[in-house]
Amino acid sequence: MAQVPSYADFSKDVNDLLAKDFPFAAAKLEVNATAPNGIKLTVNNVRNSAAGVISSDVKAKYSDKSNGLTITNTWHLANVLTSQIELQDFIASGLKIDIHGSMKPAVGYFTTTAAKAGLELKQANVFARSSVDLLAKSGATVHTDVVVGSDGLLLGGDVAYNTEDATIHRYNVAVGFKTPEYSLGFHATKKFTNFSANYFHKVSSGLLVGSRASWDKVVLPDQVAIELGAKYTVDANTFVKAKIDNSGRLGLGFTQLLRSNVKLQLGGVFDINRWYESANRVGITLVIDN
Repeated sequence: MAQVPSYADFSKDVNDLLAKDFPFAAAKLEVNATAPNGIKLTVNNVRNSAAGVISSDVKAKYSDKSNGLTITNTWHLANVLTSQIELQDFIASGLKIDIHGSMKPAVGYFTTTAAKAGLELKQANVFARSSVDLLAKSGATVHTDVVVGSDGLLLGGDVAYNTEDATIHRYNVAVGFKTPEYSLGFHATKKFTNFSANYFHKVSSGLLVGSRASWDKVVLPDQVAIELGAKYTVDANTFVKAKIDNSGRLGLGFTQLLRSNVKLQLGGVFDINRWYESANRVGITLVIDN
C-alpha cells in the first residue's frame, strides 16, 4: 500500500479536481527562481478584480536535504514576516519537527504575533500530526489529526482542544477507500453538522472525473449540494477542466505550458442562470520558473 495521506489531504484527488486550476476574479503572476546557493525565491502578485486590491509576498526557501533542514521566510505586503523551520528525520525516521512564527516589524522586530510548534509522524500505515498555538489570545490550542490505513481502507480523525477553557473546539472524522484507479471518501465535519461524500475515478491516462455531495444540517438543512468535475489532458503541455454544481455555477479552466518554464492558466466561474449579469467572473494566472 502507498503512504497514507495526512488528514488535510484525505480527499486530495477530488479536492484538487474541483478546486485547482480554475483562476477566476483575479489576475495572478508567480515568478520562481533558484539562486546559485540553492535558495529558492518565489514572488506572488495577485490582483482581485472585484475589489481592485493587490496582494503580494516574497518567499525565500533554503533546504539542506542531507540534514533534513528546511527554512522558509516570507515577507507579505501587509508588512508581516513569517518564518518556518522544519527538521525532517532529525530525531527518528519519519518524524518531523515544525516551528512557525510571524511578526510585524512596525510593532517591533522582536515582537512575535503568532507562534506554533508541531510534530509530524509519517510511517507506512499511519500519518499523525500535532501542533499547538503558543500565543493564541484565547489560550493555547492543541490541534491533532491522525490517519491510519490498510489495504486501501483509510480512517482519519481531527480534533482541536483548548487548554484554557478545557473544551474541544473542533472534531471531524473521515473514512475512505483508495486504489490507483479510484477513491471514495466520507467526511463528517463541523462537530458532525456537515456531511459529505466524494468519488474520484481515473478513467484513463488522459481523463479524470469526480463528484462530491454535501449536506449541512445547520446552514442548508433542506438542500444537498452536488458538484461534478472532469479534467481532460489534451497533450503533454495542455489540459482543460470543467465543473458544475446543482446551483448552476459552471467552472471552466484551461492550462497551457507555453515553454518548459512558463505556464499560462485561463479560467472562470459562470452562473448559467444569470449569463448576462455581473455574477460571472474570469481570471488569469501566469507562472514563470527560472
